[in-house]
Amino acid sequence: MAKKKESKAVKHTETGPSERDPNYVPRLRKLYADEVVPKLKKEFGIDNLMAVPRVEKISLNMGMGEAIQNIKILDDAVEEMAAIAGQKPTVTRSQKSIAAFKLREGMPIGCRVTLRGERMWEFLDHLIAVALPRVRDFRGIPSKSFDGRGNYTLGIRDHLIFPEVDYNKVERPKGMNITIVTTAGNDERAQYLLRELGMPFQH
Repeated sequence: MAKKKESKAVKHTETGPSERDPNYVPRLRKLYADEVVPKLKKEFGIDNLMAVPRVEKISLNMGMGEAIQNIKILDDAVEEMAAIAGQKPTVTRSQKSIAAFKLREGMPIGCRVTLRGERMWEFLDHLIAVALPRVRDFRGIPSKSFDGRGNYTLGIRDHLIFPEVDYNKVERPKGMNITIVTTAGNDERAQYLLRELGMPFQH
């Protein structure tokens, strides 16, 4: 099943298919409009199209505390996240000083990127069809990682599951958090939405 989906998934680049072809529509965006929206309306009795839950944005966040001693680690993280997301991330900085960790306010400690629109749909498709199946002994993602308002956060231990990252250039695996923000308003609707889009939740 994973191989079948992999052939349909979009590989991320800085330009992206949507910027090369004005008529391009991401596969998952089309699936959402053609199949998922009608199911959501029927399942939850929604009459107003604008009230149908949708994915609003996806945020990727990578914390790199080691950058305090070695800034090159952060430079590598920024480059690798850009390859994964297809969009240049921004550097995150500490909000306060912590003497025990030799951390000063304003020091760079990680990077993050927020995806919207077609890049968001492309990344979600790639995550579901290509990256997650590469997790060792993968048996699905936990269904309890919602925040009560319909947003889902997935922790990735090893960013090398994304084939865009050059294994030979990585000094060590890095973890990241992926937060999928929806307009669902509650966890039940959000989980139904993401499951219909193909998110492999554990039973």
